[in-house]
Amino acid sequence: MPQPVVPVDPAVRISGEDSTGIPGRERRDGLRDMSRADHEVPAAECGPFHGGWADTERKLPLLTGAAYASKRRSAVSERFPGERVVVPSGGLKVRSNDFDYAFRPHSAFVHLTAEVGTQAVPDSVLVFEPNGTGHTTTLFTRPRSPRDGGPNGAEFHGDRRYGEFWTGRRRTLSETSAALGIEAAARDDLERALRGKVPTRVLRGVDAQVDATVPPACRADAELDSFLAELRLVKDDWELAQLRAAVDWTVAGFEDVVGELRQATRLARGERWVEGTFNRRARLGGYGLGFETIAAAGAHACVLHWTRNNGPVRDGDLLLLDAGVEADSFYTADITRTLPVGGRFTDVQRRVHDLVAAAQAAGAAALRPGARFGDFHEAAMRVVAEGLDAWGLRPHGRTASTSASDLYRRYTLCGSGHMLGLDCHDCAGARRETHLDGVLEAGHVLTVEPGLYFQPDDLTVPAELRGIGVRIEDDFVVTAEGAQCLSSELPRGADEVETWMASLR
Repeated sequence: MPQPVVPVDPAVRISGEDSTGIPGRERRDGLRDMSRADHEVPAAECGPFHGGWADTERKLPLLTGAAYASKRRSAVSERFPGERVVVPSGGLKVRSNDFDYAFRPHSAFVHLTAEVGTQAVPDSVLVFEPNGTGHTTTLFTRPRSPRDGGPNGAEFHGDRRYGEFWTGRRRTLSETSAALGIEAAARDDLERALRGKVPTRVLRGVDAQVDATVPPACRADAELDSFLAELRLVKDDWELAQLRAAVDWTVAGFEDVVGELRQATRLARGERWVEGTFNRRARLGGYGLGFETIAAAGAHACVLHWTRNNGPVRDGDLLLLDAGVEADSFYTADITRTLPVGGRFTDVQRRVHDLVAAAQAAGAAALRPGARFGDFHEAAMRVVAEGLDAWGLRPHGRTASTSASDLYRRYTLCGSGHMLGLDCHDCAGARRETHLDGVLEAGHVLTVEPGLYFQPDDLTVPAELRGIGVRIEDDFVVTAEGAQCLSSELPRGADEVETWMASLR
């Protein structure tokens, strides 16, 4: 990418400016790194960028999720009367040198604004200000880069991090207000808005400048963090629609991969071909990936989070594909299938796959309102235990005090599912009594994903099992009657998988 060229009047000096006219921190290459607190660019008083710009203000409709986000903000206001509540989006993170990672706002911020990926603005902050009857809510954000020659007047062409000609057009403040249904103000006004002796709770660890401006209140801030996570536990109709869309695009990505398996077997790093095939669909259908794609062929399937994806994909092996599209609204799917690369399971592969499929079916059957969150895992593990016992497999290390859930961890490694939503592992900040030790409710969305992983060097299992890893994962919404599988269009049973793969090759 080219470096910005900023015309600078030599009579105008800016704090920290170097000979290139680019303000910011000194770097080893002699350029400057523009940080949030130190990115102001000079006024555009003259030069080729001055004047002659059309009025391109837009009239934007209210986003479809905005009404639902308004209800969530009302819940925050009701929970913390008389207190200021501050929820930042977070900012850009450097990937290397002067390149940033793609921006992804904090999930709590997204939940309260219904912001979408293509319009999300780094360093935005949502502030609930008590007003006696509730709260006035204001979104402090970066407005569109100005072109009027005033303060920051050269930002639009000279700021490589935030300038419109470098990173794209932002909405104006009035456009943001219209799209989100929230009063919008310039981020530069935030510090003044946070003054005053008002009890204040902050979602900490998201925005360093906010953390430095507002003194911490450890217990109050922790309560806010937990509340915002728990507010996401039960999904509303709009959220379920977003999750269904993410699942549909994920299913399409799995179909793409099956169609590319022959090509993947021809490449030294065929796992990368699988990864790229799915990732292309994720960018086409959504904002991107909900998490890094796991494309684990052969013994790599025994590594739970194998994202190196640098191995071959061999005919006769299994491919464990664990992937999810993140919708433009940031809601993500999370699906896993373990596929025979050549289109047919061997007898031993089918035996492992059938046991995992039976365990998943038992786990899914345990999903219902009022059930403990851990019930589905225990149901799945009972099936796994019975199957492994029937095969004569008893891991080393068993004692009289070894619990049933730990006995087979050598081969199962982890739990059998998690909450799903804006995060792949959603609502992680919720209190244990409302989540891991809680009960399921209609509107909870979660995965059921038991697996068996026989490490290639594990001498406690027969040689024919070593290096086989199988996981099957689907996304479920708890309903009044039980649970509905959102990803049911993707085949699960071994026979169905083989038939489906044959139709796509």
